[in-house]
Amino acid sequence: MEKRTTAALASAALVLALAGCGTMSTMMGWTPLVDGTRGLENFRRVGDANWVAADGAIQASSGGKDPGYLVTSNSYRDFQLRAEFWASDDANSGIFLRCQNPAVITDENCYEANIFDQRPDPTYGTGAIVKVAKAPDPMPKAGGKWNTYEITARGDHLVLVFNGVKTVDVRDAKLAQGPIALQWGRGTIKWRKVEIKPL
Repeated sequence: MEKRTTAALASAALVLALAGCGTMSTMMGWTPLVDGTRGLENFRRVGDANWVAADGAIQASSGGKDPGYLVTSNSYRDFQLRAEFWASDDANSGIFLRCQNPAVITDENCYEANIFDQRPDPTYGTGAIVKVAKAPDPMPKAGGKWNTYEITARGDHLVLVFNGVKTVDVRDAKLAQGPIALQWGRGTIKWRKVEIKPL
């Protein structure tokens, strides 16, 4: 009887510990925007991309002639953002930051952390902030695997870390605050985890 009670208590402790792991990010100030197949309700759709929750992620693989976006309802000024994503080799995607018009998303009125291995001009391809900070040479590749972006925006200081390697560390004061948008432009993009922490 005592062994069974000890085993039951150990099992209960393990369950509680594992449950605690899921809320650890929240306790540390992180808010999940995407968590596996959960999170579409945190965004407004702009454009015609076929966003679905499937296979452990939120993903899109087709759309109209223009890119489609998932745009947060909240606006953010200073923050850290962590994203886990899978991109096909031909994907054109990105994370758009501090967007000025949530109904019209562009690389002019947002900062775009690009995901675009096959960009005709690789200057602002994967690992770059389009029209603000160039990609490293050689440009890192995202296609065909799971990747991470860690993005910090504090005042005019913008930092991108792609798969553990810093690709951008720049100052630009053009945009101070706005929603965040996840893009589908071409190919297949899957978002497995996206979380944000205001600074």
